[in-house]
Amino acid sequence: MKITIIGRQMNVWDQMKDAIEHKLEKFEKYFDDDCTATATLSTKRNMKCLEITIVASGVIFRSEVEDETFRNALDRAIYSIERQIRKNKTRLERRLREGAFADVYDTGEDYEDEPEFRIRQKSFPIKPMSVEEAIMQMNLLDHEFFVFKDEQTDAINVVYKRHDGDYGLICDAED
Repeated sequence: MKITIIGRQMNVWDQMKDAIEHKLEKFEKYFDDDCTATATLSTKRNMKCLEITIVASGVIFRSEVEDETFRNALDRAIYSIERQIRKNKTRLERRLREGAFADVYDTGEDYEDEPEFRIRQKSFPIKPMSVEEAIMQMNLLDHEFFVFKDEQTDAINVVYKRHDGDYGLICDAED
């Protein structure tokens, strides 16, 4: 597993880097060698924020935690990712590696596999528009995200409202 540690507007001290690497190494048994993990540390509103993202065979595990200390945030973020793995281990095993999750330890908590997904399908015409128009439409509908066709590239994109109040844009990497 390739581990990258980033400090946003701060330097990450060596002890914290070692602690993050040590905690993330236990996930290596679940994933192939091409797995990457990124830990981003920052401070927001006098709280320590730690975001961990693990990408393995196209599957993304992500946890973002705010706490009073980075150590507490690290423990909570690792727990969150472990929980995601336990909850979805049957589906993940089919997708990642056979037998990868056979030794997922039992914490005593009741974690049934996620039930079959219930999918409600909606169909609607997608009108070409600008990003600004899509954000306006999303706000008018009071939604958290909005799917639209970019009027310049004809690509299907998604705008969304971020936790910090800003907006995000998801688009095809080939654009």
